[in-house]
Amino acid sequence: MSAPRLSGVLETALYVDDLARASGFYQRLFGFELFFQDGRMCALGVVPGQVLLLFRRGATDDPAPVPGGFIPPHRGEGALHLCFAIPAGELTAWESHLTAEGLTVESRVSWRRGGTSLYFRDPDGNSVEVATPGLWPNY
Repeated sequence: MSAPRLSGVLETALYVDDLARASGFYQRLFGFELFFQDGRMCALGVVPGQVLLLFRRGATDDPAPVPGGFIPPHRGEGALHLCFAIPAGELTAWESHLTAEGLTVESRVSWRRGGTSLYFRDPDGNSVEVATPGLWPNY
């Protein structure tokens, strides 16, 4: 039996020490829209249908009651990773943007399918990647 269909990845999460600093970083660097923020977490709109969740480290160790139920505990340790898709023609613009923001490109990878990735760190040490098409068979 095959699995039921998915529409895509709706949310992805990072764990941060300073929620205001991390939220400001992602809003400033990527222009993400702030959907929600409290002392535990914030939700940022990436593109239509995709959300980046930033959780304050340790704030998700216990269940979180919400109207209609509760969110089970979860956590992430160490430097986590996420990648944002960028159009092929925007790589140079992203290199310039990262430099203008004072960020160091830690690594640049040219993939065998033709894509290119730029890796850098957020203020909490998480590995952030922007990648052009050609990274994966489906991108």
